[in-house]
Amino acid sequence: MAEPEIRKIIHVDMDAFYASVEQRDDPALRGRPVAVGGRQRGVVMAASYEARKFGVRSAMPSVTAKRMCAELVFVKPRFEVYKEVSRQIREIFLDYTPLVEPLSLDEAYLDVTSNLKNIPLASDIAREIRARILERTGLTASAGVSYNKFLAKLASDYRKPNNQTVIPPEKGPGFVEGLDVAKFHGVGPKTAEKMKRLGINTGADLKEQSLEFLEQYFGKSGTYYYAIARGNDERRVVPNRPRKSVGSETTFMEDLGRPQEIEEGVDSVLDDVWSYCERTGMSGRTVTVKIKYADFQIVTRSRSLPAPVASRDELARTSVALVRTIFPLEKKVRLLGVSLSNMAERTDAPPPAPQLTLGL
Repeated sequence: MAEPEIRKIIHVDMDAFYASVEQRDDPALRGRPVAVGGRQRGVVMAASYEARKFGVRSAMPSVTAKRMCAELVFVKPRFEVYKEVSRQIREIFLDYTPLVEPLSLDEAYLDVTSNLKNIPLASDIAREIRARILERTGLTASAGVSYNKFLAKLASDYRKPNNQTVIPPEKGPGFVEGLDVAKFHGVGPKTAEKMKRLGINTGADLKEQSLEFLEQYFGKSGTYYYAIARGNDERRVVPNRPRKSVGSETTFMEDLGRPQEIEEGVDSVLDDVWSYCERTGMSGRTVTVKIKYADFQIVTRSRSLPAPVASRDELARTSVALVRTIFPLEKKVRLLGVSLSNMAERTDAPPPAPQLTLGL
């Protein structure tokens, strides 16, 4: 039998994407620590590399970030701009391969095992893509090149910013063994803590565990951990992967304390969710409301319907009914969010208008 073809996978990750766009468009921000997000409330959505030197990170509460960096400049997000830049970048990707799997606006996998330009080395493709991104957008990107998705993603983060790393097949297992498990894609903070309680600190430690042990402590994920500890990952690059959920949330400038305020707050986040449904012809059967109290405690309420939500009014009725289950209020609310999951095509929806997917 013929040897299986070694895949060539590139993971491209823009460098501090939102913050870099803001620094590009406002010369006064260049060289300064910048955070995209709300200054008084909410969290940091993105931090420039100047801000990261002070320990500022995405998902950090804004008040904490300001304590860590007194000179931090907060900038409101401009998602339409980020989406347009993302579209430009995705067009570049598609010049090389139709196998582009977006993970978010600022990163994607590319399978260039067979590529449209017949360039033999994946590292040359990655280098060319990064140069074209810089020329077209004025932004830098980092890339990881390897024989599977797991290693390509690890590699893209290895020498950031504005660089690339190649992990060939003969070096994959050794590369994994030397890394902290907290750096592994697919191992979140809680799982990393659990692993370390079990004495699993590095890839080498993980490799020493049997499949039975990993399945006992980590369930179905144990099989994945067993494979990646050996540098193996059989997942394919899947273009245009259907979204599993869509949601929106907002942190209010002042905590909400009255039921009417809460209900109006829920309704205020629905437009982004429903605009996605109208644009794509998709909807979801399960509605989830997220409530974050003033003391940062988070609770959720969900309801699954017989069919995908058919209108904004139905989404509003269901969301408000869910949030009413927390009444009477015991404490004030700082954030509200609504999401749809169990996605499917809406039977009542007209065909979506042809458009370029804003994937990356």
